[in-house]
Amino acid sequence: MKERTKLVRVLVVDDSAFMRRLLSDLLEASGQIEVVGIARNGIDAVAKNQRLAPDVITLDVEMPEMDGLTALTELMRTRPVPVVMLSSLTQGGARETLEALSRGAVDFIGKPDSPRQVSTGDLRQEIIDKVLQAAEVEVGKLAPYPQPAPAPRAALPPVTTRSSPATVGEVRVVAIGTSTGGPRALQEVVGRLQADGKTAYLVVQHMPKGFTRTLAERLDGLSALTVREAADGLIEPDHVYVAPGDYHLTTQLVGGRPHLRLTQTAPVNGHRPAVDVLFHSLAEQPGLCKVAVVLTGMGTDGAKGLAALKAVGASTIAEDAATAVIFGMPKAAITTGAVDRVVSLQQVAEAISLGLAGEREC
Repeated sequence: MKERTKLVRVLVVDDSAFMRRLLSDLLEASGQIEVVGIARNGIDAVAKNQRLAPDVITLDVEMPEMDGLTALTELMRTRPVPVVMLSSLTQGGARETLEALSRGAVDFIGKPDSPRQVSTGDLRQEIIDKVLQAAEVEVGKLAPYPQPAPAPRAALPPVTTRSSPATVGEVRVVAIGTSTGGPRALQEVVGRLQADGKTAYLVVQHMPKGFTRTLAERLDGLSALTVREAADGLIEPDHVYVAPGDYHLTTQLVGGRPHLRLTQTAPVNGHRPAVDVLFHSLAEQPGLCKVAVVLTGMGTDGAKGLAALKAVGASTIAEDAATAVIFGMPKAAITTGAVDRVVSLQQVAEAISLGLAGEREC
C-alpha cells in the first residue's frame, strides 16, 4: 500500500448509533482516516455520497427504508465510490455479501458485536487496512458484474468408462489463488471454463469460514463444471474445489491417485487458507499441476509458490494491472520472473487453455 499524504475521507453507514460511533472512533484513531459523515440508512447514504464526496464508504447490509444492497446499486449508479460492506458472519450474511461484491463492493468486514471484540487489535487493524486498501482502488474497475445465464452442464460419461478413480496421469490440475476482488474475478474465470473429462481446478480465495461454501454454491450455478467447497478425498476431473475458510488446502498422492487434504497448520502470509500452501504442495508432485494462476489481491501470497511450480514445469499466469482490483498479488508473482503470461481477467480462461495445451508465451 502506497504512502498517503492526506487522510482518507470515509462515510460510515449503519442504522445502529452504537455501530456508527464504534466504527467512527476506530477509524479516526488510526490517524490515517477522517470520518466526514455518518448515515442511518441507504437513502441517507446516497444523498451524503453526493454531498460529501467521500473516498470510501462503509455500508451495513441490513438497514430500514433502503437496505445496503439497494443502496450499493444506487451508489454505483449515481456516484461510484469504493464500498466496504459490513456483514454478519452467518450463511445469510454470506449470500448478501457475495451479492454485494458482484454489485461493485470492494470488500467486506465481519460486523463486530462490541468494543471488546475489537480491543485485541486484530479486527481493528483489519477494518482500518481494508478501508485504506479500498481507497486505492480505481472505481472504474468496480462496475457491477453482469450475471451470465447458468452454463450448460456437460453430459456425464457412462459409469462404465472408468473402472477406478483417476490417477495422477489421468487428471491434471489448474491451481488458482486470489484475495480482494477475487469473488468477482472467479465468476468471470470459472464461468468460462469448459468440461474436458481430465482437468480439475483448485481455488484458494482468502475468505472466512462459511463464506467459501456460499461462494462455491454461487460459482456452481454459473459454471459448466461442478463447483464444491473442498473436503478430504479424491480429486476428480471437471470439478472446481474451493478451499474452505480457516483451512489450508493441500494435495497428496495416495496409491498414485491425487487427493485433497485439509489442514489447520499455522497461517501463512497472514492467511488460512493460503495460496502458497497449495502451490508448494502441488510443486512437491511434479507433473500434477499444469497451470498456476494468481488473480487480484493484496499482498504477496502465491508468489513463492508460483515460482516453485514454474520450476517443476507448470505454466504460469498472472492477472494484468488493467483489470486487477488490487494488483498486489499478481505484481508480486510477476516480480519473481516466473510468470509466463500476464493477461486481462477476460483472457485468463483462454490462457489456461493454452497452458494446458503446453503452449508457452514467446
